Amino acid sequence: MMRSWPGLLLLTGGAAWLWQAQGGRMAALWLVGAALGLTLFQSSFSFAGAFRRLLAERRGAGLRAQLVLLGLACCLSLPVIEAGALFGQPVRGFVFPVGWGLLLGAFLFGIGMQLGGGCASGTLTTAAGGQGARMWVTLATFIAGATFAAYDAERWMEWPALAPISLLQAFGAWPALVISLGMLGLAWAAALWVERRRHGLAEPLAWRGAGLFRFPWPPLWGAVGLAALGFATLLLAGRPWAITAAFPLWGSRAIAALGWDEPAFWPYWEDPTRTEALLRPLLADRMTVMDLGLMAGAFLAAGLAGRRGAWGWPRPRPALASLLGGLLLGYGAVLAFGCNISAFLGGILSGSLHGWVWIIPALIGNAVGITLRPAFHLEIARH
Repeated sequence: MMRSWPGLLLLTGGAAWLWQAQGGRMAALWLVGAALGLTLFQSSFSFAGAFRRLLAERRGAGLRAQLVLLGLACCLSLPVIEAGALFGQPVRGFVFPVGWGLLLGAFLFGIGMQLGGGCASGTLTTAAGGQGARMWVTLATFIAGATFAAYDAERWMEWPALAPISLLQAFGAWPALVISLGMLGLAWAAALWVERRRHGLAEPLAWRGAGLFRFPWPPLWGAVGLAALGFATLLLAGRPWAITAAFPLWGSRAIAALGWDEPAFWPYWEDPTRTEALLRPLLADRMTVMDLGLMAGAFLAAGLAGRRGAWGWPRPRPALASLLGGLLLGYGAVLAFGCNISAFLGGILSGSLHGWVWIIPALIGNAVGITLRPAFHLEIARH
């Protein structure tokens, strides 16, 4: 229990400071971010690990947990996003076009997940949870890759793309929900079939003896918790949970502070939807506050579970994998409108076609990344 005191102080101190400096809504977003980090850590909820187990071992429990998360998120969010408001708070979804940028970005992101050791949420969670220095390398180069993509935006911003397609606009909330749940159900059946064909039985999503203060939580608990907290984010932030748009912001602010360049003149930041984020105080940015809160929650969870690892520099090849993987994660996330959270989850719960399309090149990229892992002395399957 003593190991949890630093995390508790960080969590409560951060909330109090934000309440004083930015108001109650920002403090609430910090706490929701912390709850997300705690849930991710405590349930070991991993997109990269789930995809690796599915593709390399034909184990589908991690993917089925994601499908539960997606189904619950759609049920909660689609009617609210169509209404445009929740308890008087305006809300919007993520609806983006499908184009070459999304396809290439999701593919690069998928490779980066397997080389870097996680997606955006996983990188923040494992780095803050003290699971080794390798994830801090991934996080640093993730930010660097995202910042370079923002700098390089003039190269890719005009690539061909279809007009955004929204199931909500095309069919309405309830038909869009039926379509979404039907597609998720097909994916569930396929994951079960693949696992049972290889192993005979499918791994459970919950088990007896699980407890609130025991590590780990069953995957089902993680899916339910993340769905509820994602809905709280929609209420407080007015849009779905997102992570990676903060990374080019952090990198660009650092470049400006060091006097290396003027990111405000990059085409990426000249977009009116992004200009305000670059100019206002960093801790007035909702995504930044939630990302830092997520890390605080993971730090607290690791202390409560007694699972903070020893700090140690990774071996050369795994370190190189983190460096390359982080760059691919960052550049790919900016091209593809986000990561597993903002593009995949956020797109699907918003009824946007791009969320469904994103996962296809991302899975192909994961498959490529898995084949590259042995070259960097990284394991593929569980032992």
